[in-house]
Amino acid sequence: MKHWPFHDLVLRTPRLELRPDDDESLGELADLAVRGIHHPDWTPFGVEWTDAPPREVARNVLQYHWRERASLSPTRWTLNFVVRLAGRVIGVQGLGADDFPVLREVTSGSWLGLAHQGRGFGTEMRTAVLAFAFDHLGALAARSSAFDDNLPSLAVSRKLGYRPDGTFPHVRRGERAVQTRLLVTPGTFRRPDWELRVSGVTACLPLLTGREPAE
Repeated sequence: MKHWPFHDLVLRTPRLELRPDDDESLGELADLAVRGIHHPDWTPFGVEWTDAPPREVARNVLQYHWRERASLSPTRWTLNFVVRLAGRVIGVQGLGADDFPVLREVTSGSWLGLAHQGRGFGTEMRTAVLAFAFDHLGALAARSSAFDDNLPSLAVSRKLGYRPDGTFPHVRRGERAVQTRLLVTPGTFRRPDWELRVSGVTACLPLLTGREPAE
């Protein structure tokens, strides 16, 4: 994979390793999704991709990640970091942007397998991509959103210094639901007491920021 600059990109936190998806890790991620992400009576997702038979859920994981990887460019990109704990895939943390060279803003989204929820991993992996965006890409802001009944996601946002930035309605499973927009900047970001370790970023900068790395 020497021609794909993201092959060597790694973010490391005290407990987790985050690497951009590849085909091998996507197989593990698809298996994890099939085992469950949320209770079937409720969904945290605006796109209801988990409301499907197991084989289709697995295929949805593969097709979504392949599509995002293939279309990545400085004007629109999504990096989907597969998250591992002690070598095992436990979820995925996305980081995306439109027109990043001009706007310098990112968005994020994530999910964890049911067996790995409630242990602080969601906070740790979102902290990792925020620190990466602010410190290595030069992002000026990061945006997110969550349904008003997605209390775990909203709690993570509060911990990390996000502020409410309005609401918008959304059709979820055929009914009206409300999402809250959230915004965090380098100045409001509540940094952890640990340092993010990043390797392999230099080769990725032209595709993410539109600029060549400094000599």
